[in-house]
Amino acid sequence: MIVDDEIQIRRLLRVAFEKEGYKVEEAVSVDDALSKVYMARPDAIVLDLGLPEKGGEEFLQRIRESGSKVPVLVLSVRDSEKDKILLLDSGADDYLSKPFGVGELLARIRVLLRHSSPEKTDVKVRIGSLELDFGTRKVTKDGKEVRLTPTEYSFLKLLATYPGKIVTQTQILKELWGPNQMAEAGYLRVYVNQIRKKIESDPTNPEILITEPGVGYFLRSID
Repeated sequence: MIVDDEIQIRRLLRVAFEKEGYKVEEAVSVDDALSKVYMARPDAIVLDLGLPEKGGEEFLQRIRESGSKVPVLVLSVRDSEKDKILLLDSGADDYLSKPFGVGELLARIRVLLRHSSPEKTDVKVRIGSLELDFGTRKVTKDGKEVRLTPTEYSFLKLLATYPGKIVTQTQILKELWGPNQMAEAGYLRVYVNQIRKKIESDPTNPEILITEPGVGYFLRSID
């Protein structure tokens, strides 16, 4: 689903997505998108923030409050780290600053769809008080479910695959966002901060998701 009030953007993206074999639904406002999203049940959403009357942030907030976990890629002219953190806090899975390249947008959507696809294994991994169920894609801490975006889950799953071992920044960037994003270390800092807020008792003094300065990250058991 493309949610954007600019007809030129919608036409451009529709052509690009349909060329790749996707079916496309369009919406031009928050109310229009909300009326269609539950009927169309999209696999992913490309969301422009600069919508008329109600901004894209309201749409994002509404669907997350409803419990929807559909991956959302935000298009925005805002590119400060503060703005990106706010978007991730609101439930966005990825963001792309305008102007953008269609090829990069398509690649990011492929990554989001890959991360949100059902797992084919029933493996469970426990890291201290944290448990990841690869079959159900659920993460729990002290028995209580932790609500994560698809990208946040993929980040934790990658680290949980190598419990206690450092996963380098290069490997994380390559696995989560593709080889062309390997210079975007800012992605990691933002996502790590968001995940720590959800899984750590004290995010400012993490005990589970640990940074190895200049190298990468690892999950440490605190049993």
